[in-house]
Amino acid sequence: MLPSSFLSSLRNAPGFDAEKFTAVHASGEQVVSLRINPAKWKEPAGLSFSLQSPVAWSRYGYYLAERPFFTFEPWLHAGVFYVQEASSMFLEQALRQCLPADRPVLALDGCAAPGGKSTHLLSLLPAGSVLVSNEVIKTRVNVLEENLLKWGSPNSIITNSDPAAFHKLGALFDLMVVDAPCSGSGLFRRDKAAVDTWSADLVTLCSQRQQRILANYLPALKPGGLLLYSTCSYSVEEDEAIADWLLRDFELEPVALKTDPAWHIVESRSPQGAYGYRFYPDKLRGEGFFMTVFRKKSAGADDGRSASGKLKYEALSKKQSALLAPWLHAPEPVRFYQLPAAIHGFTNGVEQALSRLAGIYIKNAGVIMGKLAGEQLVPDPALALSQWINTGLPSVSLAREEALQYLRREEIRPAADFKGWALVKYEEQCLGWVKLLGNRVNNYYPSAWRILKAADRR
Repeated sequence: MLPSSFLSSLRNAPGFDAEKFTAVHASGEQVVSLRINPAKWKEPAGLSFSLQSPVAWSRYGYYLAERPFFTFEPWLHAGVFYVQEASSMFLEQALRQCLPADRPVLALDGCAAPGGKSTHLLSLLPAGSVLVSNEVIKTRVNVLEENLLKWGSPNSIITNSDPAAFHKLGALFDLMVVDAPCSGSGLFRRDKAAVDTWSADLVTLCSQRQQRILANYLPALKPGGLLLYSTCSYSVEEDEAIADWLLRDFELEPVALKTDPAWHIVESRSPQGAYGYRFYPDKLRGEGFFMTVFRKKSAGADDGRSASGKLKYEALSKKQSALLAPWLHAPEPVRFYQLPAAIHGFTNGVEQALSRLAGIYIKNAGVIMGKLAGEQLVPDPALALSQWINTGLPSVSLAREEALQYLRREEIRPAADFKGWALVKYEEQCLGWVKLLGNRVNNYYPSAWRILKAADRR
C-alpha cells in the first residue's frame, strides 16, 4: 500500500497518473533486465536462461521472462553481463546523442556504487577514454571495485573521496555523471522497505544532499563538458527543482534528447527550461527514473585550467616489464608500475588521469597484474578478468557444476597434464586462476568474492 502522503506529493509531477501508478504497484509485477558486456559477450551458451527482448533505448540491454538465480550463473562472475534496471540504461541515449565518438574523454561517475552506471559507461565511451568512478562511502566502494574488476576494463580508475576533494582539481572532466542518492521512490515496486522509509522530510534531506554533491563536483567539469544528473525518485523536489537550481546557480545550458514516442517516456520542461525525462512503471517496462542533461558554458579565462603533476608510482625496469608483457594481449602500450599492494599496468590515458588527481584517494586503477616473486609473476585474480588478458595462456575448462565449485572456492580436479598457473574458464570466459601442483590444485579465487549460500540472489 503506497502512503497517501506520497501520492499527494506527486499531484503536480509531470505525467503522473495516480490510478494507473497505484494499480501497477499493487499488481506485484516484476520486470527483470540485464546489460551485456560487449567486450566479453559471445553466443549465450553459457547461460541457463534466455534473453527475452531488447531494451528499446539501450543497444546492450535485454529483458528476461523471469528472474533466475543470478548467483549461480558463472558468466555473471566473469563480468559477461550486469544485472541492471532497464530505465536507468537510458543514460546510453545521452552519450550517443551528445558525446563525440571520435575522440577520447576523461569521465567521472560521481556516485558510482554499486557499478551499474560505471560498467555501462565503460562500454559506451569512445576508444581511449578513461573513467574515474568515485564512491564516498567506504562500505560501498568494495562492491564497486569487485564489479568493475570483473567488467575488466583497463581504462578504469576507482576512487574513494568526498566530492569536496574534486572541487580543488580544476576543470578536468569532459563528462560527469551524477546518479545522486535520493529518496528511492522509483524503487517502490521492487523494494518494499523503501516504502516504509519514505517521508517528505527524507525528500528534503536528499534534495539538500544532491545540491552539496553537485556543487562540489561541478568546478571539475570542463567548459563544454556534459553533465548527466539522474535519480530514482519521482519527487519534483529532487528532479526538476534540482535542474532549475543548477541553471540558476551555475553556468550551464540545458540539453534536449530525442526520444521515440513508442518508448512512452514522459518528457518534462522545468520552469527554468531544463529538459527532463521521467520513467513511470505504469507506462513502460522499467522502474521509476529521472534524468536531465546539461552542457557547461565557457566562462572566465581560468575556467579551463586544471592541476597536473607527476605520477607518484615507481615504474618497473625494462627487464621486469618484459616478464609481464606476455600475460596481456593489449591493443595499445601498457607501462607497469609498482603500487603498495601489487603491480599495475597503466595505459597512457590512465597515467595522465592519475597524475591530475592530486588529493584523491585511489582505490584501484588500470590492470592489476599481481606480484613478482623473483622472475615469476604471482597473478592477481583481476588479471584473469581483464579484457586484455592473454587468453592463450595455459588454461583449464570447467563444466557448469565444477565452475560453481570453483566460485565457492572449493576443491576442484580439472583434467590437466601440466604444472603451474592456469586460467580457469567456463564456456570460454575467464573466471580466475588455479595453480596445478601435480597431486593437488590450489584454488585462488578471492575469498571475498566466493559464493556463500544458496539463498543469494544478485
